[in-house]
Amino acid sequence: MSGEIEKGSGGRVGMWLFISTEILLFGGLFLLYSMYRFKNPVDFHAGSRELSRFFGTLNTAFLITSSFTVVLAVHWLRHNRPARAGLFILATIGFAFAFLVVKAIEWSAKFEHGLYPSAHVLLSRPKGEVLYFGLYFMMTGLHALHVIAGAGVLSVVYAWIKRGRVTKDKPILLENAALFWHLVDIIWIFLFPLFYLIT
Repeated sequence: MSGEIEKGSGGRVGMWLFISTEILLFGGLFLLYSMYRFKNPVDFHAGSRELSRFFGTLNTAFLITSSFTVVLAVHWLRHNRPARAGLFILATIGFAFAFLVVKAIEWSAKFEHGLYPSAHVLLSRPKGEVLYFGLYFMMTGLHALHVIAGAGVLSVVYAWIKRGRVTKDKPILLENAALFWHLVDIIWIFLFPLFYLIT
């Protein structure tokens, strides 16, 4: 029994260490963004006006709701209701997919208007706007990769719940996946105002 507890504790510690490295990564990007925005406030504001606040708000709603559903998945697994936990995992994956669809629509619109890195249309604009869209694609693209990774891990957890490998007594994989998913949501909560709500 003590061995299982130690193993579970090690998994949690490892996950928190991983999350710490992710915070350092995005923290560095947020610092870089802040420096460039401080130097180019007018251009960053102009770039922000090219984004859809509706789509940004919609994606924020998707991710906040997905945090709730993944919490419910953990809750029901702890109460020995794996089938119900699986349903909420599927709901979380569904919100992740919806987020990616909206993001793909946004990116497609930017490509159609030539507002992507190295595009001639974008390069003809002020330097600050070039920096803004470079950061926008880099940071939201990196975040989208995290959404894909999180959805992939949750898919594995769902399959393992179905096979009885993740249970009330062995919940560490779902708990760690939920921690990662909360990180993904928190990162977006910072990205949303930085890019969409510049005033």
